[in-house]
Amino acid sequence: MNPNEYCREKAAASGSSFYYSFRVLKPATRDAITAFYALCRELDDVVDECSDTNVARLKLAWWRNEIGNLYHGEPRHPVTQAMHGSIASQTISREWLEEIVDGMEMDLDQHRYPDYKTLSLYCHRAAGIVGQAAAAIFGYRNHETLKYAHELGLAFQLTNIIRDVGEDAMRGRIYLPQNELDQFKVTPPEILQRQYSERFQALMQFQYERAVQAYERALTWLPSEDRKSQRAGLAMAAIYRALLEEIRRDNFRVLDQKISLPPVRKFWLAWKAATFA
Repeated sequence: MNPNEYCREKAAASGSSFYYSFRVLKPATRDAITAFYALCRELDDVVDECSDTNVARLKLAWWRNEIGNLYHGEPRHPVTQAMHGSIASQTISREWLEEIVDGMEMDLDQHRYPDYKTLSLYCHRAAGIVGQAAAAIFGYRNHETLKYAHELGLAFQLTNIIRDVGEDAMRGRIYLPQNELDQFKVTPPEILQRQYSERFQALMQFQYERAVQAYERALTWLPSEDRKSQRAGLAMAAIYRALLEEIRRDNFRVLDQKISLPPVRKFWLAWKAATFA
């Protein structure tokens, strides 16, 4: 199995909405974004699959060193080898990749967030930078496109937080700001024990409205001259917005289930958004 095949399998196995949006791209760009996405999956898996925090920390340190190898032209892992052989390493800065690792390390150290300002730093590192890197791979002419991509990445992360409340609770994590839990009189034990209530529904409606605003800001900031090159990002946005609306229609039943869209619908949304970008 060559590096690109490894990355394609890694991306396909995740079942992520991102994978469906990549199919609208030309082969060279698709290989580059798939390799970058595979790297993000590798980093995320370290945090999610390592029960020993010390082991996870060592693995992230290995990846940080491997990112250095990538930019010195000596990658050893199939993912970084694929990135080195594509436009990914030419368009994404080393600093961006290291900041993504910083975001993963936050997951090891912090399972609660006192307010949205604190959560925003995590979202910036784990998703905003990812959005900018993806936009760079897709190509852009107007620098404002990076602002759009960063905000779109935040919108995706806010959607993931809403979708994964129950799954995160099983790992002892709560990504909902504590002061907002207090505002809606929802306690951390209720989240961790996955207890559904009208108060919880009101809290999630508040999170939903924040995510919607992030999508609207992102799309407002996308320069018209870059809409075509960013069509894969628009395809992702269409899928994630549809997922967010599905969660709302289901009255935010995210504590005891993980809501998702069927693959056929993802393909349709991605094709429609990319075609009419």
